[in-house]
Amino acid sequence: MNQIKVFAPATVANVVCGYDILGFAIEEPGDEIILKKNDSDKITITKIEGDGGKLPKDPDKNVVSHVIRLFLEKINSNQGIDIELYKKMPLNSGMGSSAASSVAALVAINELMGKPYSKQELLPLAMEGERMACGNAHADNVAPALLGGLVLVRSYEPLDALKLPYPKGLSVVSVHPHVDVPTGEARKIIKERVSLKSAVQQWGNVAGLVAGFCTNDLSLVSRSMEDVIIEPVRAMLIPYFYEMKQLALDNGAIGFGISGSGPSVFALCEKKETAEDISYKIKELLNQKNIESEAFVTKINDEGARVIKIKE
Repeated sequence: MNQIKVFAPATVANVVCGYDILGFAIEEPGDEIILKKNDSDKITITKIEGDGGKLPKDPDKNVVSHVIRLFLEKINSNQGIDIELYKKMPLNSGMGSSAASSVAALVAINELMGKPYSKQELLPLAMEGERMACGNAHADNVAPALLGGLVLVRSYEPLDALKLPYPKGLSVVSVHPHVDVPTGEARKIIKERVSLKSAVQQWGNVAGLVAGFCTNDLSLVSRSMEDVIIEPVRAMLIPYFYEMKQLALDNGAIGFGISGSGPSVFALCEKKETAEDISYKIKELLNQKNIESEAFVTKINDEGARVIKIKE
């Protein structure tokens, strides 16, 4: 095998109350990467499309080449690699853009080098891509992008991430308003200390959300999609967040929240028709406020990153 193409999906991290510990993958959008072996011992980025020229081609500064280098060091290989990255999702969107790139790169290089590791074993390397991208090696984007489905990061030290059951028919609305909320900045404004009362309320919501997903209890999922710690702070960075939230809930959403660090938002819906209606209405609201946006109506992606094409 000399060449491979891999897709990795966008993700919804936190899932309202599960800051840094819950996330799920969605079917679209996502990133694609093509890796080719070369005869040198160098990692080169030959092409990046879809980023508007914002991402560096310097292999020392790009998360894709960074995680590939870490992988090759781990298997004691000096194989040269040419990289083509196709960004099919917005940058700094809260939809796991850097995670999708890192995960696609790792799944591709793992396959290209004979698949020495399982997806689960690639997770710590993917987290290093997040560390480079935003200064924090969180797993709530990379884990679902890699493994698919709904993922709980039970522990970071030691790392313990597991897929959870969830109702398979749910539809997801993801809306990306064209406003700038860098992940690093969104993390800085979070309070380091919270009251015990807020912590207890948040613990109850996280437990209820997990229980609701595992038992297909959508009423419990809905009641548990409440964040009393992170959302009140980050919502200030997203124009008209509470108007969008109320609109979604008034029109049948099970729950609504910030996707990752924002500015993207998401709504969880029982039916596709409900999701499409909410998507249209949120875009209309933002349009009336002179904010451009893009929206995706999709499902939870249970597969995660996948190989698209292999060339011998």
